[in-house]
Amino acid sequence: MIENIMLTDLSLVNWSRGQFALTAMYHYMFVPLTMGLAFLMAIMESFYVKTGNPEWKRMTKFWMTLFGINFAIGVATGLILEFEFGTNWSRYSWFVGDIFGAPLAIEGIMAFFLESTFIAVMFFGWKKVSKKFHLLSTWLVAVGANLSALWILVANAWMQYPTGMNFNPDTARNEMHNFWDVFLSPVAVNKFLHTITSAYVLSALFVIGVSAWFLMKKRHYAFAKKSMVIAATFGLISGFYLIFTGDGSAYQVAQKQPMKLAAMEGMYDGQEGAGLLVFGALNPDKEWDNDEKTIYGKIEIPKLLSILGYRDQDAFVPGVTDLVEGGYEYTDDKGNTQVALSAEEKIKRGRIARTALGDYKEAKKIEDEQAMEENLEIFRANFQYFGYGFLNEPDDIIPNVPLTFYSFHIMVGLGFYFLLFFVLVLFFLYKNTLHKKRWMLWLAIITIPLPYIASQAGWIVAEVGRQPWVIQDLMPTVAAVSRIDATTVQITFWMFAAIFTALIIAEISILTRQIKNGPKTGGE
Repeated sequence: MIENIMLTDLSLVNWSRGQFALTAMYHYMFVPLTMGLAFLMAIMESFYVKTGNPEWKRMTKFWMTLFGINFAIGVATGLILEFEFGTNWSRYSWFVGDIFGAPLAIEGIMAFFLESTFIAVMFFGWKKVSKKFHLLSTWLVAVGANLSALWILVANAWMQYPTGMNFNPDTARNEMHNFWDVFLSPVAVNKFLHTITSAYVLSALFVIGVSAWFLMKKRHYAFAKKSMVIAATFGLISGFYLIFTGDGSAYQVAQKQPMKLAAMEGMYDGQEGAGLLVFGALNPDKEWDNDEKTIYGKIEIPKLLSILGYRDQDAFVPGVTDLVEGGYEYTDDKGNTQVALSAEEKIKRGRIARTALGDYKEAKKIEDEQAMEENLEIFRANFQYFGYGFLNEPDDIIPNVPLTFYSFHIMVGLGFYFLLFFVLVLFFLYKNTLHKKRWMLWLAIITIPLPYIASQAGWIVAEVGRQPWVIQDLMPTVAAVSRIDATTVQITFWMFAAIFTALIIAEISILTRQIKNGPKTGGE
């Protein structure tokens, strides 16, 4: 697995990254609406079972139809995404498959099974099962949809913060030794909570936007207003919790992925008592090793970044240059003060680890136990830098700073806008004047695509911000790609781009048609 990595075709790496990013971004166009809309449906059906009012059943059925359209297309893209681990990233799958495969297997066996079993009852069981059993099925579909996300996010969090595993030098593979360390790592917990709450916000905005269209067309007033009340309340609660989980995520990034934090803030030179950037434009000429100005038009909240990242207003926050050059002091997981190594030194130690592993294997072939033990000791002493041994230059550890920086600030800015929007919707609903505020109805419709942009921006921060790593500090992207022809990846890239675009167009067309038809009128 580890031989001839430097001979890897970089165009193959870039096209493979592009194809996976394409598939993931298209897939996540469907996922958040599925997770959030499922709970909104369950809440509406709960009101129906409690009150017996058929209007609540009508609402549930309408949103359930839109849920079904979105769910069906989302499954197709998700399956392709998982297959790509075997086709495009076989070295990665070999290296950590024993760990990464476990959450994916659980997702398929438990969560997806739960969804697929009860989704049929939810759609077709209205007159075949009791009200309470049907309600239970709807809630189980909602729980199943979110459990699917849980296991996928646990797997992704492990890539951001590998834990709960041991490296087996005989097989050159990582093996899980503690499932609970993987499942309950602080990165996994925060990633799951932050991601699902962002999905709830997106779903609430979708429901509000569609309902606003009905009010503009002067159709289904009672339906639209009740849907808006449920969605805006659900969205506002989720929005406040989103801020809380965002704080937890920022802390984990600062502790586990300081380079990502530096890129998010566009911080090249570290400082004590670092402020949180509120507004500013990144200087495109700024590099880690020049003296160009970093941010134009800078507005920041003093000391807040140090508080968010280290729970200390005077804490030192390293910048990009500090992380490349090293030399600053930090506190490790055991509370001990350490001096950060330079990227150059980490690369050196990573290559020592790689060489020791190769020498260990050679000693094993000739059954030289003393040499095996000596090389194994050297390897273990340098294993934490193993991934750096695949890099060529110190600045290889720097991600795309502008893309990470702007994606992060777009995500945060939109998040605070959504909170204000929910408050306005609830205020006008309370005053019973929302249907008269045409500007507000237009704003609700225009807002529908914005949470999708925020979600995609969030994933760009998470994935681009940790480059060059596919597994943080353990395996760079260049070492994870399959040995296949780059032309094959290019062809499939464009095939997938065409297919996924057609699916998006089909979904929008079908959803638009269903929305125009509106909820069915009449009784039960």
